Amino acid sequence: MTKTPDDRIDTAASLWLDRNDQGFVGRGRIELLRRIGVTGSISQAAKGMGMSYKHAWDAVDAMNNLSPQPLVQRRTGGRHGGGTALTDEGRRLIAVYETAEREHKRFLARLREGIRDFDRFHTLIGALNMKVSARNNLRGVVTAVTPGAVNAEVTLDVGGTPLVAIITNDSVQSLGLAPGVEAYALIKASFVILATEDGGLKTSARNRLCGTVERVIDGAVNTEVVLALDGGARLAAIITMESAKDLGIAEGGRACALVKAPHVILAVKD
Repeated sequence: MTKTPDDRIDTAASLWLDRNDQGFVGRGRIELLRRIGVTGSISQAAKGMGMSYKHAWDAVDAMNNLSPQPLVQRRTGGRHGGGTALTDEGRRLIAVYETAEREHKRFLARLREGIRDFDRFHTLIGALNMKVSARNNLRGVVTAVTPGAVNAEVTLDVGGTPLVAIITNDSVQSLGLAPGVEAYALIKASFVILATEDGGLKTSARNRLCGTVERVIDGAVNTEVVLALDGGARLAAIITMESAKDLGIAEGGRACALVKAPHVILAVKD
């Protein structure tokens, strides 16, 4: 006897929490935070999830940059060496997500019962979140807007560090930028130039963001360098391996990121 396929429409969805309309945490990131809390090591947490070390740190950086307080902190030195630690804010976020996930499952159960009475669905509509290719997404608050004939200079406070962008006057108006408005600075990693903190160079780059080298990841040709800026945010740069060697870039050392103001793209939540 041929078995008739079950063609009922069911419900399935994953819970994702946003912060200021930016993708913040989902089940995968929460599991990563849990494992970091248990092991005290992002390397072990990533390995346990079958995730690359770089991907794990990218996820942690994204969460830390969007969170008002760090969720994960890096520990250096000490009798037992370095490692990573989950903060109180990180533990609180896990608890919030677990509560939200329980309610989410109850909602899906109610929805599942509701749609079983329908014979057909004519249209299934999915909402897609826009993703950008810019490696760096920094949250800040506008502190000044200086208009010019065509372009305007907009200054953001990013964790106590000023960041200047040059955009058109029309863009300032369409985005509603003014002192006190929250905005996001998008910067491609390839637009970030690295220099040693004591280089004493004068450059045309409007922004000089200094911090501690947190990670150095070598590739076949290029090297990715992640700076923990003095204000708390993370900034990634892609430079050649030769440049990293010449500059003496190493984890725990100091470096400055040079970013031209026209290379900073500004965005606001809708």
